Amino acid sequence: MKPLILAVLATGALMGQETRREIVNSAANPADDAKGVSADVPDVYAIPGRFERILTLRFKYDSDILAGIEKMVKQEKIRNAVILSGAGSVRGYHLHQVSNRTFPSKNMFEKNPTAPADLIGMNGYIINGKIHAHVTLATSDRAIGGHLEPGTVTFTFAIVTLGVMADGADFSRLDDKTYR
Repeated sequence: MKPLILAVLATGALMGQETRREIVNSAANPADDAKGVSADVPDVYAIPGRFERILTLRFKYDSDILAGIEKMVKQEKIRNAVILSGAGSVRGYHLHQVSNRTFPSKNMFEKNPTAPADLIGMNGYIINGKIHAHVTLATSDRAIGGHLEPGTVTFTFAIVTLGVMADGADFSRLDDKTYR
């Protein structure tokens, strides 16, 4: 009976590592959250461009993935890029997902520094040097995804591939929620 109790307590202790918190993302100007859709903003638009180069980043054991991408963006002087893929495994994660459907938007942050998972996908953008990365993680019983946050740490290894855009591609409004 004692081993079963210890297993239950250990499981509870590990599960106790997971935290969730929700935050409201108010616009810098609160009137932007209240404004409607503008006829001057197209429903969809295209940004022409070409890849200048492709970079493949390899992360070793116990490396923070977001911090590593940030380091390479600075080191390689990347302004705009497309995150093409990501694969590997993590020892723990920190991410957030959108958690509502009306403005102001809200994010649910989920963190579990002791949850191992496979990194089965990554995509997103680097916009004017700022990283907007999305990840998909999988364990034996669930998949989870969201925006990559600090604290997602490599286990065996991680690989991230970036398509660096040539100068001239204007990504400035890609993640601007007020441009509507």
